[in-house]
Order: sequence, then C-alpha cells, then structure tokens
Amino acid sequence: MKFQISNFKFQIIFLFISSFFLFLVDNAHAMHISEGILPFNWALFWSVIAVPFVAWGLYKLKKLSAIDLSFKPLVGLMAAVVFIISCMPIPVPTAGTCSHPCGTGISGILVGPAISILITAVALLIQALFLAHGGLTTWGADIVSMGVMGSFAGYLTFKALRSITPLIPPFNKGGSGGLAVSGFMAGLFADWATYFTTSVELASGIKGDSEFMPLFWKILIAFIPTQLPLGILEGAMTAGMVVLLYKKRPDLLVKMRVLKAEEAAI
Repeated sequence: MKFQISNFKFQIIFLFISSFFLFLVDNAHAMHISEGILPFNWALFWSVIAVPFVAWGLYKLKKLSAIDLSFKPLVGLMAAVVFIISCMPIPVPTAGTCSHPCGTGISGILVGPAISILITAVALLIQALFLAHGGLTTWGADIVSMGVMGSFAGYLTFKALRSITPLIPPFNKGGSGGLAVSGFMAGLFADWATYFTTSVELASGIKGDSEFMPLFWKILIAFIPTQLPLGILEGAMTAGMVVLLYKKRPDLLVKMRVLKAEEAAI
C-alpha cells in the first residue's frame, strides 16, 4: 500500500511536469534526430532494426508482469524517469542543435535492456507527437541510438563493473561504494554510446557523395563540448539513484535482480 501511494504521488508530479513542457514552453527544442533529417531509405533501415528490439521488450514486459503484478508500476515509474530526464534540452552551438541526458543508463540497470528499450520507444513517441522532439520518420533511428545502444551500454557496463569491484580493496567490504562507481560508469557510457550512435546515423544518412568517416568525425567532435560534461552529469545522476535505492529501498534492487539478497542485507 505504501508503494502504491508513493507511485500515485510520483505520477501526479510527472503529469505536472509534462503539462509544463506541453503548455508553458513557447519554443520546442528539437532533440534526438529531428523529422526529415534522414532520407527515407535510412529512416526505414533504422526502423527495421528497431522493431525486433521493441517486440522483445513487449514480450519481456508481458512475461515478467504475468509473474509479478507489481512489476508494471515499476516500469511505469521508470518510463516517467526516462521521459523527464530526456526532456532536458541543452543547446549545442557547435552542432546547431540541442543535446540532452537520456536516462537509459538507470532504466537499463533496473529493468534490463529489453524493457528499457520499450520504455525509450514510448518516451520518444510521446515526445515526437506532442513536444516536437525527434520525429516519426526518425523514431526508429532514435530508438536504436538512445534505446538500444544506451540501454545495453548502461546495463553491460554496470554488470561488468559489479563483477570486478568486489575484487578491488576499497570496495570489497560491502556498502554502496561499488554500486556508486558501477552506476556512474554505466550512466556515463550509456550517454556517450547514444551520441556515438547518433553520429553514425547522421553521417550515414546525410553524407550524400561525401566520405563517411570525415563527416562522422565532424559530427562527433561537434557534440563533445556539451556531451562530455553531460555524460559525467548523467553518470552522477545514475550513481545517485542507485545508491539512494540501496539505502532507502534495497528490497527493490533485490526484486529487480540488481543485488543479491545477501548484498542488500549488508
């Protein structure tokens, strides 16, 4: 009952913030890959790649929610988190566009890459329809960069570091130190992987008769002044969320298989 009440309060806050973006902001900032940027053949190509991953997320959600009825509210909370975090536009003067944190690092850690991809797909669709962030033709490309690459980068980085931090003396005595380091690097690499993939998508789609690699490096370098510190910021946010859950609700981390029961008891 306590979780249901807090879930309701969070949804109220989420709706309020969403309303702010929808009705109080005069100018929408184009984020992700905007509508019409990619030629049709490349937009279709990335959409074809994205569809199986979204279908995998739907399958996992149906399977896990059938086992645990409380799983869907957790997914709903993560969807709100990803939506709000990825609605924070930061201008990139060197690229003539806006950048933003993604939130897929924390969602990949907590609910796994499959459902994180599904969450991202829904968030991107709502943003494209109502906030002019991204586009419908570029929805597949945005799913691949932010959802697929971001979620897998965050999830795999966290799992890899969690497996080796117990071997490092400062972190082999339990506590939240190892979680903080793993969460920070997961958020960092999830953010950077997203923009690395976005650079690949943009360079391949708009290169025309130009060579791919020079254009790719120009696009990637253009994002560095903003994305370098933004990745560090997202790493800090991800670490903070994981450590907060460890201190306040370790049972949720056990439930979502982020921690083992004996680790939560330490």
